[in-house]
Amino acid sequence: MSKIKVAIIGPGNIGTDLMIKIIRNSANLEMTAMVGIDPKSDGLARAKRMGFITTAKGLAGLEEMPEWKDIKIIFDATSAKAHHYNWAIVEKYPDKRIIDLTPAAIGPFLIPPVNFDTSHQVRNVNMVTCGGQATIPIVAAVNRIAKVHYGEIVASIASKSAGPGTRANIDEFTETTTRAIEEVGGADKGKALIILNPAEPPVVMRDTVFTLSENADREAIRASVQEMVEEVQKYVPGYSLHQEVQFDDIPEDKPVFIEGLGLRHGLKTTVLLQITGAGHYLPEYAGNLDIMTSAAMSTGDKIAATM
Repeated sequence: MSKIKVAIIGPGNIGTDLMIKIIRNSANLEMTAMVGIDPKSDGLARAKRMGFITTAKGLAGLEEMPEWKDIKIIFDATSAKAHHYNWAIVEKYPDKRIIDLTPAAIGPFLIPPVNFDTSHQVRNVNMVTCGGQATIPIVAAVNRIAKVHYGEIVASIASKSAGPGTRANIDEFTETTTRAIEEVGGADKGKALIILNPAEPPVVMRDTVFTLSENADREAIRASVQEMVEEVQKYVPGYSLHQEVQFDDIPEDKPVFIEGLGLRHGLKTTVLLQITGAGHYLPEYAGNLDIMTSAAMSTGDKIAATM
């Protein structure tokens, strides 16, 4: 099968790391163009040195180039605001698709091991957030064994790995991740928090997942979580359980109050995760960025295989 030509919008850390991942690891994608808006961008200069088409005139600049007609998948690694503009261009071309790495969430949320089969035909899919990619598979793993009433995730990332785009989109991060915990993870109610850890030297990404579900076989939940971890590891090798899965009973006579749901009892499951980056372009502590680019490339590869 011939590879599908792709373009990346956003030559920053995420876009550059994604470019290198596609070059090194993709089975079905052919890196073709890098798009930015700053002529002095280091990422554009690097892509040009590597022999790829570049433009500093945004996606409209690429649209004017003859190579545009052959590009079928576009990765958007810009910002939630910019994605609305980029999608308005791509939407006009029925043969093209966009994979959104911003929190814009115009298209449906996509977590590769959870809902690829039901979402991949849509022309604009959203990769949620780094915290969502890391934790929603775990919420879904619990939910397939026992109905999850409430899912809460806390994503802790190195402050140095949070660039201006991440910092500008903190509100979108929490809102988008919360929605995806419910819509993809299956929780009746979700909540997401992000912590920027200023520790020196920088620490790797750590995520904590709490679920309150109906009572169920604990070993079945533990096995489901382990199976999901192994699925994510297929495209993010540095994804791992930091500790054994933990359980606590919330008895019926001592329920907890969940805003929007009222009093609930059942089984509390706690899953502690660690994500170490592959170190392709970004440092290993930037697991939050690595899981986004890895998930996006995995999604692109799978979509390309269906085209």
